Amino acid sequence: RSDDRGDNWTAISPDLTQKIDRNTLEVMGRVWSVDAIAKNDSTSKYGSIIGFSESTMVPGLLYVGSDDGLISVSEDGGDNWRSVNSFRGVPDMSLVEDVQASMHDANVAYAAIDNHKRGDFKPYLLKTTNKGKSWRLISGNLPERGSVHTVVEDHVDPNLLFVGTEYGLFFTQDDGENWHQMKAGFPTIAVRDIEIQRRESDLVVGTFGRGVYILDDYSPLRSAAAEVAAARATLFPVKSPWLYVEGDQYGNELKGSQGDAYYTAENPPFGAIFTYYLNESYLQKSKLRRKAERELEKEGGDTLYPSWDELRAEDSEDAPKVQLTILDGNGDVVRRLVANRMKGLHRIAWDLRLDAPQKVSLASSSGHNPPWVRAPYGPLVLPGTYSASLSVRQGGQVTQLGAPQSFMVKPLNNSPEITGDRAALLAFQQKTSDLRRAVDGANGVIGEMRSRISHLNAALVRTSSSTETQKQTLTGINDELRIIRTMMNGDRTVASRNEATPMSISGRVGSIIFSHWRSQSPVTGGNQNAYEIASSEFAVALERLRSVDQRLHGFEQELDEAGAPWTPGRVPTWKPE
Repeated sequence: RSDDRGDNWTAISPDLTQKIDRNTLEVMGRVWSVDAIAKNDSTSKYGSIIGFSESTMVPGLLYVGSDDGLISVSEDGGDNWRSVNSFRGVPDMSLVEDVQASMHDANVAYAAIDNHKRGDFKPYLLKTTNKGKSWRLISGNLPERGSVHTVVEDHVDPNLLFVGTEYGLFFTQDDGENWHQMKAGFPTIAVRDIEIQRRESDLVVGTFGRGVYILDDYSPLRSAAAEVAAARATLFPVKSPWLYVEGDQYGNELKGSQGDAYYTAENPPFGAIFTYYLNESYLQKSKLRRKAERELEKEGGDTLYPSWDELRAEDSEDAPKVQLTILDGNGDVVRRLVANRMKGLHRIAWDLRLDAPQKVSLASSSGHNPPWVRAPYGPLVLPGTYSASLSVRQGGQVTQLGAPQSFMVKPLNNSPEITGDRAALLAFQQKTSDLRRAVDGANGVIGEMRSRISHLNAALVRTSSSTETQKQTLTGINDELRIIRTMMNGDRTVASRNEATPMSISGRVGSIIFSHWRSQSPVTGGNQNAYEIASSEFAVALERLRSVDQRLHGFEQELDEAGAPWTPGRVPTWKPE
């Protein structure tokens, strides 16, 4: 024992092994000479203490396991020891690879036994409920082949245990009666050590040859499996997230500028992490029909044709959608996230931000943007109490799935630059968000108008009754739209020649978002002024855009009456004769 962080040590026990001379033991059926080739090379010193644990509940309650099958216990910090060398169902002299004192009951401890050196790969996991006086097996239904190397007990639920075996990681929710293998990408590999990061409920797993794995927030495993299986869906308790702004790295978001030689591992997703389980998949009518037909095909039955009305209903159906709805403390919807709708366990993260104000795009993102291009995002929410609920939209109805879960968004006040008035900061960012939404909408309308004008120019050529006056009218509309476009997005004629131009409305709004939406500092005077300028300029541009829209609609109606072919943006007129 050391009382000075390892500078000096004092022996607190006698030799806690069976004191067996390894040179008297048989190897491959006989005792070998001292001159045998590689005698005792690459072998451990025998016997040795392998496992050690001190109770976190009772200081001085010590458990020790040796590699020659001895478990020793001291209740007085090492002054007195008692040992057990035989355990029912376990071969004598088996390696005690790990011992762990319980965090919930001072009388309870666990021991992992490994007998692979004798060609025995059975899992041996022991538990004592009387401070090591007697032990019983709790290996349950662990696979017959796969030595147990390590064991750890959950710090919240005493019935939740994790073990590492030669062939993977397992857990039990009922104190060892039933064990389940953890997969989902975890390899079938020897697990030699397990630790729990208690604050985050993270499971840290050390493997033989594959490195370190971390299961972020395993707390859903504390929920009773029977209750989860009986429910239509389960949204597990949500760990309260920290509110902060993630830092940027030069180069990209994983390795920065360090290059591939610099080891990195991905961080958990930022924000609030929601774990949920669906007991069924929410499929479209056509897929449900095909699933039923495949069952009939297996039985040799007929798969009759659906009616045309049934097929029309399939073709026009909106796909079912599972969504996660997040409410603030007032019960107002803050965000909706589209979630996985297939049966099984899923996770989805909320970035603690309001929805982005950018225009809707139906194009799917490839996810391969350059490092300097950030996906659209909204302002950070305020710290406080929030709740989340799971629901499914199917057949025109929204049905809640399971009970909602509440959680706290906690501010990580790690900088003196963070504002003391978060509500004022959010109010300004929401005001900017509204302006950004309108500016993006106006730019979208400008793009549509340019397309309409291009089509109308082509239609004039194909309309025999069109006139030069109409051509000049359309040119005038296009010229006015070009002026508005310059107000909104800048003078490209000048900018393309590398000359300075006044900041456009879009550029000014974008600069506010770029410089301030990833900051928790108070709003700067510069950003306040930028908003006032952009707001007043946009009001003028938007009024001119409405005027152009009216003129363009009038021109389209005039051209339609002249018998022009159809162009985008207008419904054709027709009168039966």
